[in-house]
Amino acid sequence: MSNQHNHDHDIPQGRCCPVDTNDGHSHSHGGGGKFDWILWGSLLLLIISIGGSALLSILMENPPILLHHFAHAATQILLSMWWGIALGLIFIGIMSKIPRNFFIAIMGKDNTKSGLFRAVLGGVFLDLCCHGILLIAAKLYERGVSLAQVVAFLVASPWNSFSLTLVLIGLIGFKWTMLYIVGSMLIAIVSGLILQYAVGSGKLPSNPNTPDSDEVFDLKQETISLLKSIKFTKFGLWDILKTGWLDGKMIIKWLLFGTLIAASIRTFIPVEMFSEWLGPTAFGLLMTLIIATIVEICSEGSAPIAGEIVTSAHAPGNGFTFLMAGVATDYTEFMAIREFTKSWKIALAIPLITVPQVLFIGYIMNMAAH
Repeated sequence: MSNQHNHDHDIPQGRCCPVDTNDGHSHSHGGGGKFDWILWGSLLLLIISIGGSALLSILMENPPILLHHFAHAATQILLSMWWGIALGLIFIGIMSKIPRNFFIAIMGKDNTKSGLFRAVLGGVFLDLCCHGILLIAAKLYERGVSLAQVVAFLVASPWNSFSLTLVLIGLIGFKWTMLYIVGSMLIAIVSGLILQYAVGSGKLPSNPNTPDSDEVFDLKQETISLLKSIKFTKFGLWDILKTGWLDGKMIIKWLLFGTLIAASIRTFIPVEMFSEWLGPTAFGLLMTLIIATIVEICSEGSAPIAGEIVTSAHAPGNGFTFLMAGVATDYTEFMAIREFTKSWKIALAIPLITVPQVLFIGYIMNMAAH
């Protein structure tokens, strides 16, 4: 399967990490050719710890207990994620062949409830990391998509990709993963409705890029063009796998890094302390929010940590808060939104609107689990 389409090179970079700006949805955050210390460093540490623990268990009667616990925790986490990663890489390869215009056509430019819902669905199904999604949001805003739709798209997007959904199912189970998705969609829709009202009443500025004409992307024509451009060949199928691997390295990078953090938490922090500080209480929710705000980590790396919060602290609402609040309060997202909207009011309004919803739904989830 191959796909030919035009490339967009005019995406405003803002203050976000650089991402490949062709029509394929790249996860790359760094320049090509640079050695990725996080990817290879995380992989090396995991190989040394797991391999070293196995070797020392054979050579020594009493191998280092902390190394054994760390290697065991890391192995358990990796075993729960590998199948989701494999399927996710294939999906990323397929998604990379779909032009951005197709997703813009799905969302439309109308500032209505149906347009808002389409933007949420686009965010849920588009497979991009939290930094890469900012560039797509900037392009949507530049092309006249309403502020409410852009924000709904952003809130629904960062960890709701197909690949991370599979990873989360492996980590916390199908039920909680689906509830997380529903919760994030609710927050995205409510936030969009609030922003529609704020823009309509003049409290926030509207998108100055909104076209005066009724010109919109033709979804039917975009679909026909997409189907005509697809050809099933051996080279095309290989290209999907290759692209999935190349673009998916960013997901793997942060998943490995998140695995190191999650395994360290499981090894070095007593369960009692973890439950006390990040347990299913109002204090635990607040601490989770603070940690998510301070820790600058890509959405892929957040998934294993959120899974550890759910399993060790028995606080599914805190895991949800960690995933969502990390996005809503992230400095990079805050500054990127300020950059492409040219408005401090909009940048400040987004966390003020989303964070209370995140905490409320997180609290409800904790209560439901206990």
